[in-house]
Amino acid sequence: MDIEAIKRLRELTGVGITDAKQALTDANGDFDKALEAMRKKGLTKAEKRGEREARAGVIGTYNHDGRIGVLVEVNCETDFVARNDIFTDLVKDIAMHIAASNPVYVSADEIPEADLKKVEKEFSEKAAAEGKPKEMLAKIVEGQVKKYFAERCLLDQPFVKNPDQTVDDFVKEGNAKLGENIIVRRFSRIALGEVA
Repeated sequence: MDIEAIKRLRELTGVGITDAKQALTDANGDFDKALEAMRKKGLTKAEKRGEREARAGVIGTYNHDGRIGVLVEVNCETDFVARNDIFTDLVKDIAMHIAASNPVYVSADEIPEADLKKVEKEFSEKAAAEGKPKEMLAKIVEGQVKKYFAERCLLDQPFVKNPDQTVDDFVKEGNAKLGENIIVRRFSRIALGEVA
């Protein structure tokens, strides 16, 4: 078995040594056939990046004038990338953004059902009290709820260093530069004198 072919197949598809070796074995050593088979299985880097396990990374910190402190966990796939300057700068920028924009959730996926229902109820009552047309109520409330939570979800917020892009777009940019799945896992923001 050609070690160089295995390495090349791994680089092009983002799979492990075992999968690359198996694909070459199945293709009787024909590199092009092995690559084609792996593409058909959907194992190329671009297709699989979002599904790959991201458990390496760093806990980033940011302290603003001793009055606001942020801890943020950002994950990537390898320790190699976690030590990369592009990655560490990305984490610092996200921590700084959290300090400035005070998000409540990482993404819309983690909004508790109870919070969602409470906000929907408030906007429904407000729209009804304002005499909005009944047939338009659902659409109006849906738009207001979406906007309300977009302002409170880190990944949906306009990025402080470039308001033309969201934090999610900024993370995806880092993902493209580094070639790894990058995930903002969680964060904690503490402001001096703030009562929870």
